[in-house]
Amino acid sequence: MTTAVVSQGFLPTVRELVALTKPRVTWLVLATTACGMAVAPQTASLTTRAAAMLATLLVVASANSLNCWLERDLDRLMTRTRNRPLPAGRLNPRIALFFGLALGAISVPLMTFLVNPVTGLLAAVALVSYVWIYTPMKQHTPAALLVGAIPGAMPPLMGWTAMTGALDVPGLLLFSVLFLWQLPHFIAISVFRQHEYTAAGLKVLPAVRGEPTARRHAVMYAAALLPVTLLLVPAGLGGRVYFVVALVLGLVFFASALRSLAAEGGERWARRLFVTSLFYLPLLMAALVIDAGR
Repeated sequence: MTTAVVSQGFLPTVRELVALTKPRVTWLVLATTACGMAVAPQTASLTTRAAAMLATLLVVASANSLNCWLERDLDRLMTRTRNRPLPAGRLNPRIALFFGLALGAISVPLMTFLVNPVTGLLAAVALVSYVWIYTPMKQHTPAALLVGAIPGAMPPLMGWTAMTGALDVPGLLLFSVLFLWQLPHFIAISVFRQHEYTAAGLKVLPAVRGEPTARRHAVMYAAALLPVTLLLVPAGLGGRVYFVVALVLGLVFFASALRSLAAEGGERWARRLFVTSLFYLPLLMAALVIDAGR
């Protein structure tokens, strides 16, 4: 299936390329990367920090652009994505492909040589796993959720390794927090957007294994998230303030997931869990950064 591409000038094309990178997602990634940098031992120069943020921006922009290119036909089938530049015919797919590949070709070497090889390797793993494993996998199995959470959890770990140059326990705990947070967050989305995903042929958990299974998985992951967030305290990343905030937020998040087991079918519980997850992550990260700077 093809869509006629409307010819546009330079500035409109630039705007469509920026839209292709999913700016809101990109800013969230940059924020979690900055969090990893902020709580790490301050051993990197200002130039290294700036290079790490720039390279992260380019890696994420590359991943999102290539994701949009690969899923351009599927995006036409979903209300929330059909107005993106490619399915709407406002951007030539060949330009989008070249743009995404060029950003990837620039960003990974930039991270490797201007920051450090460890962070460069993590950036490459995140890019490849998101674009070439997770994206096509979504059409075949709900296990794609777990695979997609790996690149999604890389940013704070990349921020940590940009400062330290090492993969160690505190950095891996930051990775684990974001990994586990994503799972109930995206399960909730897949429930209230299930009809769209099904129409596009994407194998999300509630569609393949049923909503009751999706609810149980959301509770399980929310339960696992709480103790992992608290482990950041003995790992030396948070103090008493962070501990109290993480405990309260974790209990609220878990309670929101737990309520789904008794809720009636439909979208209401999923939207409530989704909104809770949106408040949970920035508040947790803010508490961690503030407490680390005390």
